[in-house]
Amino acid sequence: MVRTAAAAVLVTAGLLAVPEPAFAATSFTVATDGSGNYTTIQAAVAASSASGVITIKAGTYYGQVQIPASKSGITLQGATGTSGDVIITGNVPQSTGGVTGSATVYNLAPNSTIKGLTMQNTYGAGSQALALYAAGDRQVYRNVQMKGYQDTFLSWGGTGTSQIRQYVYKSYISGAVDFIYGNGAVVIDSTTIESLNIGSSSNNGYVTAAATDDSNPYGFLITRSVLKSAAAAQTVALGRCWHAGNAADAIGQVLVRDSTIGGHIRQAGAWQDMSGWSWRTCRFNEYNNTGAGATTGTSDRPQMSASTAANYTAQKYLAGSDGWNPVQ
Repeated sequence: MVRTAAAAVLVTAGLLAVPEPAFAATSFTVATDGSGNYTTIQAAVAASSASGVITIKAGTYYGQVQIPASKSGITLQGATGTSGDVIITGNVPQSTGGVTGSATVYNLAPNSTIKGLTMQNTYGAGSQALALYAAGDRQVYRNVQMKGYQDTFLSWGGTGTSQIRQYVYKSYISGAVDFIYGNGAVVIDSTTIESLNIGSSSNNGYVTAAATDDSNPYGFLITRSVLKSAAAAQTVALGRCWHAGNAADAIGQVLVRDSTIGGHIRQAGAWQDMSGWSWRTCRFNEYNNTGAGATTGTSDRPQMSASTAANYTAQKYLAGSDGWNPVQ
């Protein structure tokens, strides 16, 4: 531990009491070939200070990365800036690992940033298997890939009315079943969302499953994005109404706006019931979308008015009580 130079001078001169030591944030490099400070991302996270920066060289990194809440402000970044060069991968289903154990990346750190890398869970069909469990407030994910099958990306702040916030920008998210889900306030901006083609002629899955507490006006916002798939036309739903734990106050909120929607999205039945709860008990809307899958006017594709949409912007979803605004 090293005091600042200024503090050392003051001590030598005997002029005043020694202040608390000041420490710089740590900076580490991870590389599978041993050319960095660590060969595993988890070891670097464990050694990092709050607000530390971990740069990860190109390679494939196996096993869960868990970022504790004590690492507030930490940054994980791929060294090349190309998200496909750095792959964090796992293959653990929820059926054996539980929700947290299945997550390839389990991020509890508030004010954290992850950019320029891929997080994936390759388990496939048969169980929930998370690529990312985002469990901290004010998190940013930029230029990342999240790949899975069922429940790829979870934003979860625990039960009750408190809510965490995440901003996903210029990224890629793929899956088949409820692959963007939870109760956080999440903005997915300028991102490609790909529904996997599971080969069905009638049902190729659901994009979202929101469980927003009814006291929170904002849940999931998909904006300026592209929803695409190689699946058959009109076989994918925009979302299901997930009353987590069968809670009546889990009134999911999803808005898809200013986006390009592919023809894989259903016209009738774009929003679906779940576990006995009607989709109409949730808050599902669209606004100003284009593409083959944009609504043609069916009664079960609710459209938000322009005046209401003015209050459902990315900035408003994320502002909270502290005015957080990471929006690019």
